[in-house]
Amino acid sequence: MEPERLLSALADGRAHSGEELARALGVTRTAVWKRMSRLAEWGLDVVAVPGVGYRLKRPLDLVEPAVFQAALADRIAAPLIEVEVLTEIDSTNRRLVDRPPPTGSANVCLAEFQRSGRGRRGRAWHAPLGGGLCLSVGWQFADMPADLAALTLAVGVVVRRALAGVAGVDVALKWPNDLVWDGRKLGGILLELAAEAQGGCHVVAGIGLNVSMPVELLPAICDWPRGAVDLATAMGRAPPPRGALAVEIVAALVELFAGYPEVGFAAYRNDWRDADFLKGRRIRLESTAGTVAGTALGIEIDGALIVETEAGVRERVISGDVSVRGD
Repeated sequence: MEPERLLSALADGRAHSGEELARALGVTRTAVWKRMSRLAEWGLDVVAVPGVGYRLKRPLDLVEPAVFQAALADRIAAPLIEVEVLTEIDSTNRRLVDRPPPTGSANVCLAEFQRSGRGRRGRAWHAPLGGGLCLSVGWQFADMPADLAALTLAVGVVVRRALAGVAGVDVALKWPNDLVWDGRKLGGILLELAAEAQGGCHVVAGIGLNVSMPVELLPAICDWPRGAVDLATAMGRAPPPRGALAVEIVAALVELFAGYPEVGFAAYRNDWRDADFLKGRRIRLESTAGTVAGTALGIEIDGALIVETEAGVRERVISGDVSVRGD
């Protein structure tokens, strides 16, 4: 018996007896009990109720592959070469990096659980199965876009727009790749690029979003002073289905990639500046050139961050890790 079948049976959060589960899945009660450990590996709390059976501590909002694939097909005009919905994977980005689609088309991978989710600088990002949104979109450009350096920022803008549209949440953007609500980390973006000798460029955009997380886990998934937050908290109610969120985000990313060679970052710059979380804040920047403390002044037309150091010198930053001071 695959653990996915047991997961689906328990997803409603109600108690199910071992006998009921065994009969429904065509296995022994012992086999059911043995598969419970796999659910724990996915970060799920399985409660054994004496005399009643098993239930999950929290119901699960699973993404139905056929529904997700059909919804994307209805929304996206560009060719979708492969759309995967997996229960478990090491990393959705890693899945797509080595699988470039044909020029002008996309691959999509969504996972219910990532074993090795990553952020910038190799930081780990973990969420229990069904608690977050882990997805990646791969796209093949015919030629290297002129504003490629600012593409991560444009991705942030379209994800922000998607969240506003489907969840009604106003998200701030922290340079270069974080989604922020109330000074807390809601999610992040990991963009990976592979330039090709003949001039093409393969890009994979990974999105990690905290959707509905156990409160006790939020402090452990982020080292920010104010910690992490999930979409349920930001909305003050149950969030939209994760599948609906994923459809909006994927559709926004594909539209961005399809039009980016023509419009570049200029089409997204003003929105990014409106959502700039760092502007006017005292920050500490760590990069290969060393550590700089100062005040963030905003971004330039190509997405570079401008920092006024404590010595009064303005520096242009194209890469680095930023933390807010005095938060």
